[in-house]
Amino acid sequence: MYNKEFEKCWLDYQKIDAKRHIDDKFISIYSDNAFRDEKITDNAVFELQTAWKSFFGKELCLATDKPEKKYIYLKIFSADDSDYEASYDPGDEGYIIYFEPETEILVISAKTPSGILYGTFDLIRNIIMGTDLSDMKICSKPEMNIRMIDHWDNMKGDIERGYSGDSFFYEDNKIIFDDRTRMYARMMASIGINAITINNVNVHYEETFLITDKHLPIMKKYSDLFNSYGIKLYLSINFASPVTLGVTEDCDPLNSDVIAWWKKTSKHIYEVIPNFGGFLVKADSEGRPGPHTYGRTQADGANMLARTIKDYGGIVVWRCFVYNCRQDWRDRKTDRARAAYDNFADLDGAFDDNVILQIKNGPVDFQVREPVSPLFGAMKKTNLMLEAQIAQEYTGQQIDICYLVPMWKEILDFNTYAVDGDGKVKDIISGKTYGNSCCGMAGVTNTGCDANWTGHDFAAANLFGYGMLCWDTSLSAEHIAKMWIRCTFGFNEKINDVIWNIIKDSWHTYEKYTSPLGIGWLLEPLTHYGPNVNGFEYSVWGTYHRADCKGMGVERNVESGTGFAGQYNKPLCDMYEHIETTPTELLLFFHRLEYDHILPDGRTLIQYIYDTHFEGVIEVEEMIEQFRQLKGVLDDKRYDRITERLNRQYKNAIEWRDLVNTFFYRMSGINDEKGRTIY
Repeated sequence: MYNKEFEKCWLDYQKIDAKRHIDDKFISIYSDNAFRDEKITDNAVFELQTAWKSFFGKELCLATDKPEKKYIYLKIFSADDSDYEASYDPGDEGYIIYFEPETEILVISAKTPSGILYGTFDLIRNIIMGTDLSDMKICSKPEMNIRMIDHWDNMKGDIERGYSGDSFFYEDNKIIFDDRTRMYARMMASIGINAITINNVNVHYEETFLITDKHLPIMKKYSDLFNSYGIKLYLSINFASPVTLGVTEDCDPLNSDVIAWWKKTSKHIYEVIPNFGGFLVKADSEGRPGPHTYGRTQADGANMLARTIKDYGGIVVWRCFVYNCRQDWRDRKTDRARAAYDNFADLDGAFDDNVILQIKNGPVDFQVREPVSPLFGAMKKTNLMLEAQIAQEYTGQQIDICYLVPMWKEILDFNTYAVDGDGKVKDIISGKTYGNSCCGMAGVTNTGCDANWTGHDFAAANLFGYGMLCWDTSLSAEHIAKMWIRCTFGFNEKINDVIWNIIKDSWHTYEKYTSPLGIGWLLEPLTHYGPNVNGFEYSVWGTYHRADCKGMGVERNVESGTGFAGQYNKPLCDMYEHIETTPTELLLFFHRLEYDHILPDGRTLIQYIYDTHFEGVIEVEEMIEQFRQLKGVLDDKRYDRITERLNRQYKNAIEWRDLVNTFFYRMSGINDEKGRTIY
């Protein structure tokens, strides 16, 4: 059921202590002529006026003539305007913020209205964080060219892997456009998002019509709204659209009739929506149609579509989630982890320059612990985009707390050794390593129509944090979290400290009571929530732990395993090849170990499993105990809502602990050396 009520999350501008006197400095806003009559600039002015009213109870008027002093200046960037500005090029989306003490003017300078808007939101965050405006000098531009959010919303109103209510885009095959839509656009712009795909990559029948006149007029409304916040609209498309719509008999990308249909369709889309971003495509994956059906390559399919929108500035984002989803569990050589590399690495350089390959952060599927996909270090002549999952499909489903920014930081900082011993993921997807101009990040979002947008109030930290990292990968997980907490929950130091203490290690806590040493997939197959150790073990999905009475783990070395380790560049392939050099947290992903194998910390594998699962439950108990300190301090509505989620997490952690430990105790026959209860 669609819920029209919504909260403001980190845009809930709260009253600031008047002792700071920030408000006394400025009485108006002035915008350069080139930025006037721009909807993006209008939205920047709205944010400043809204924030000032909430922070200080004062109105900021919009001046038509340039004042002499005490105003906020939305200024066109000029390289020779001042020595300070001349030393920095903000690019098309960046900005410079500085204070002129003589005239008490606060300047937000940019080349484009988008830069003005992003600078405005950064100024507001700095005010909330207590930055001294009189000494402010900020130069900022985004590291990622494309900073995308992918929605998995269906037009029926449900969300595939959605954990925070139904869709706020669709209900009963109708498209919704209201105040909540506008609030969502504000939220995304505030964290630097510049591209949004508003429908599921698994495109069903009705969604196929989104690129037709049946739905294009309201898609135009969405595009106009998003454009006013510096965001481009993208749509997930059905690769077999001409077949589904009864136009052609096949969707062979080399069929002239298929090509002609896509050319005509693309031309019409851009006639209706001139600033349309492009297409997101899931092909040849989990039953979705694609070029492999006709003996064509992934490049054949992607390039055919890309050429139909290239002249309009459109981009095709092509997912690399292509694998054999009908695997025989007895087959020890076929390895799902190899699939992305096997399907795409040899095509490096074959994709057109307006195609981006969207690669999941790990080689399997968003588990709580995976190695970084080797494909990032293999494709040097192709535009690449990192796909992260903000939605907690395998990491607690926005019931269990799992702050994912530390995980993403590790992934972004990972060195692939792609070029002369260097090539961090963050440099590859920003274009720095390979010199690619069209790349970035995509995040599968965790939003729904729950009043708080993300189900668990703390899950919003992942959405906020994703946007912050897209803009600046150097930001620490701690800084991002503390900024989100203060912007969301206000200035009470006790609230700020308690929430940070709860979420800071929550990723490791969740990992402890669920998946040991990178093995993953010990969960319920249908819901992907809760433990079921053998749930996937004999399935067709290729997600195995290979546990028996002697040991567990998947051997992925070159010498005796699936060969997956060999897909990495040196020295990584050598490191992962051997048990002794594989990082402890990934041992079971790369190797099969016996239960009495001694880990680097001196514990046996089986004792590590027992210990971490008990530790995980204890850490959830500590979270609950810490949060109780906020009763009567945090507002009752949020306190009760978060408490309910914490209680569910505690129950889940106990279930994981008991079922996993019991399974491996019975499998191994080895007692817990600490004598704890295992059933």
